Amino acid sequence: MAKSELKELIIDGEKVSPVLPSHIKNYLIDIDGTICDDIPNEEPERMATANVYPDALKTLNKWYDEGHYITFFTSRIEEHRKVTEEWLEKHGFNYHGLLMGKPRGGNYHWVDNHIVRATRFNGKFTDLVEEKVTIQVFEK
Repeated sequence: MAKSELKELIIDGEKVSPVLPSHIKNYLIDIDGTICDDIPNEEPERMATANVYPDALKTLNKWYDEGHYITFFTSRIEEHRKVTEEWLEKHGFNYHGLLMGKPRGGNYHWVDNHIVRATRFNGKFTDLVEEKVTIQVFEK
């Protein structure tokens, strides 16, 4: 991520974490079951031959070309990094980062001091559309 794209923020005279311009998104994309076959860590021999979801490749590379940041995060463990990076390169995925060791089991609830938008993958990558939904927030 280019430092010049991050806006420095000062609140009450103190620097706080920078933010991207509003037109740039920071996509965190799961791998197994989202951009390719769902391969469990217990079967790592399948990782190198996982079938890519073509619409994921097309959509994510389009977002990358539009200037958005693509970071893959996965429940694959660190010892699977090499096969994962080779698979991403072989299939032509453009990305900025790869985070290994995401907790397994689903039912994720992300708590952050920045705005977080979660989109559940339902079998097809397309451009995102706006929908009204109910969310949980902390009591005021």
